[in-house]
Amino acid sequence: MKVLVATDKPFAPIAISQIREVVETAGHTLALLEKYKTPQELHDAVKDTEALIVRSDIIDAAVVAAAPKLRIVVRAGAGYDNLDLEACTARDIVAMNTPGQNSNAVAELAFGMMLYMARGGFDGKTGTELRGKKLGIHAFGNVGRYMAYIAKGMGMDIYAYDPFVDKKVMTDAGVTAVDTIEELYSMCQYISLHIPANEKTKKSIGKAVLSLMPAEAVLVNTARKEVINEEEIVELMEKRSDFRYLSDIAPDNGALFAEKFEGRYFFTPKKMGAQTQEANINAGVAAARQIVDFFTTGNETYRVNKKK
Repeated sequence: MKVLVATDKPFAPIAISQIREVVETAGHTLALLEKYKTPQELHDAVKDTEALIVRSDIIDAAVVAAAPKLRIVVRAGAGYDNLDLEACTARDIVAMNTPGQNSNAVAELAFGMMLYMARGGFDGKTGTELRGKKLGIHAFGNVGRYMAYIAKGMGMDIYAYDPFVDKKVMTDAGVTAVDTIEELYSMCQYISLHIPANEKTKKSIGKAVLSLMPAEAVLVNTARKEVINEEEIVELMEKRSDFRYLSDIAPDNGALFAEKFEGRYFFTPKKMGAQTQEANINAGVAAARQIVDFFTTGNETYRVNKKK
């Protein structure tokens, strides 16, 4: 089987080396398409491909149509909104992600941004500490669990909301589970977002919940920018000079923040949650192993689309 790694933003060489070892040891062939510039390059590369590994690369209906032999595509990472699940299902292509492989990297970035803001961007002036502050974790998945682990070590009071996770899982992790989003936001100075971007969550984080946050509120978004109502967060920050916003990707209206909210926001220049050597390797190798397992045993454990 031909396994193609198609990445506009390539994996680290050490990750490719380990991916190649997994694929070729299993008797398959590995091909690379890195730093491609046009969709047509991707379309040409997938023509004879049975398996595809991508990162944030867009796998839409046109890519699927250009890949008549494709049986499986794996997004090396947790979020998979770059995959057209309907197109994959229509062709009976298995779409997977690699949950948990980037989780610690994302959590560490969230805390790095929180510390940066708490200490005033390290400007030499007096800042504040995270110890003793209340952290609200919105969605207690893999990243949320790492957030709780780090926050415990820093002496924060930790709360979480996730209707899809048993409360015992949260309490066993030393976290106080709350019953509603409103309760979480109204009691926590720091809110860390880990919800997926879907039809229910897009633009769901706006004035209604953010206005509930207490004084000196800080919203940390390492999920997707689509879950934020960007217009409403600007309105809120205009009214509340104490509100700060940290995000792992600049919003579409980022110029407004630069104009109006100097010192009250921080945006990474590109999505960096998974940008560590360790996460880079972990996610890529996990994707390769899942593909090999799929071809060997038919294992679809991490499938994210419906079966035809």
